[in-house]
Amino acid sequence: MLLPVKVIPSMIAAARRGRCLSVDYRLRRVCLLTRDGNGDGRSYSSSRSARRSTLLSAILPMGHPSVSLVPELETWAKNQRKIFPGELQDLVKELRSRKRFKQALEVSEWTNSKEIFRFNSGDHAIRLDLIGQVRGVEHAESYFHSLNEELKTQKTHGALLNCYVREGQIEESLRQMENMKALGFVSTALPYNNLMSLFTQSGQLDRIPPVLAEMKKNRILPDNLSYRLCINSYGARNLISKMEETLEEMDCQPQIVIDWSTYALVSHIYNRSGIPEKASAAARKSEEKMNKKAHICYNHLISLHGAMKNKSEMWRLWNLQEQAGLKHLNRDYTIMLGELVKLGELEEAECLLKNWEISGNTADFRVAEVVLAGYCNSGEVEKGEKMIKDLGRRGRAVALPSSWGILARGFAHEREMNKARSYLEEALRGYEPGGAWRPSLRLILSVLEWIRDSGREIEDFAQLLKPVVADHHFDEESKRKITKILNAFPNR
Repeated sequence: MLLPVKVIPSMIAAARRGRCLSVDYRLRRVCLLTRDGNGDGRSYSSSRSARRSTLLSAILPMGHPSVSLVPELETWAKNQRKIFPGELQDLVKELRSRKRFKQALEVSEWTNSKEIFRFNSGDHAIRLDLIGQVRGVEHAESYFHSLNEELKTQKTHGALLNCYVREGQIEESLRQMENMKALGFVSTALPYNNLMSLFTQSGQLDRIPPVLAEMKKNRILPDNLSYRLCINSYGARNLISKMEETLEEMDCQPQIVIDWSTYALVSHIYNRSGIPEKASAAARKSEEKMNKKAHICYNHLISLHGAMKNKSEMWRLWNLQEQAGLKHLNRDYTIMLGELVKLGELEEAECLLKNWEISGNTADFRVAEVVLAGYCNSGEVEKGEKMIKDLGRRGRAVALPSSWGILARGFAHEREMNKARSYLEEALRGYEPGGAWRPSLRLILSVLEWIRDSGREIEDFAQLLKPVVADHHFDEESKRKITKILNAFPNR
């Protein structure tokens, strides 16, 4: 079995007493990832037979957004494999749920162009929303106006409202809401929830309770999200009694069963407001309500207890997740490690990281970066340096450009500029324009100024900087600052 993490604190104590611990690790068989529709939608099964080859199973592994799905779709069509309308609709739905919006739109457009089936208003609504996600709200508007009048239904109008809300366009959202009211298309909680979400993201929290009041006046039944948005609006303004009244009202609604995420939100508000007893009580209710097979629930509750500085509850939930038959995924490790680092428990975090090494999970170095950043932020850069080298030596994972960037930033903060330059150069060697990691301007300038002031050679570093300066990551002012220092060097 994997190392039971509940023994980690005792391992540390034993190590401090000089005792050696030997644990017989037996790797758990890596299980087949499936979807179960709960929480974060992941469960594990080791008994399922080999899957029948389907369009869904062929498409889903093509995960990078830059990969076009058209060749695969054309191959299926050319091989005269029957593609059912529901299969394509399910594929679009699955891609959307994984935030692969560009590919989902590609499938939707390919399906329509091949006239595999006649799009109904629901299909057009999904496509409209995807256009808004990928190409912007102006294109979504154009698509909406191009539809026949019979397709401008509650669904397509609602999709256009959602596009406005997502872009934070308040006037356009309110105008679209009035249009929908005039057409009799506001018969559910969804458009009202969209408006309340818009006011939440724009910081206009005082406008949310009146929307809920209007819903009730118009005999539209609020749902969990409706009440949760209102509860958040009161909590964010520290109106605790109003929040409690709303929660009590919610509990009395026959159509609503308060879910785990509402109690989690209430717990967060109580803790932020300095009411720890009520925060703990709400967290317990959240745990009672949560889906015991959903990773996201454990992640959220561990973060809640981390914010309450309740480390023992974090470990209890971590072990409870394993007892529920859920393998700890990379995301689970990232959350738990992050909370331990915030609490300053770096030794426990590194012990847990060793457990991750033998977990059989994908060797994603971003998991290790959580601990690495913890060491660097706490002034223990050498420990972070040793950790990253030890991981590389054991062959468990390959450090990313962002990993070397964290080390460079740590050494620059400690004014060990020779190492800062060395690790920043290592990071820049792996730099990809438009990639996930982008060096900070402050770090680049500090290294450049050190090289200039100490009279060291600049050419190699300057060459590594070229793709960074050319990328759209930096604005023109930042590029000028970099170029000004580079031009100050002799023979450049």
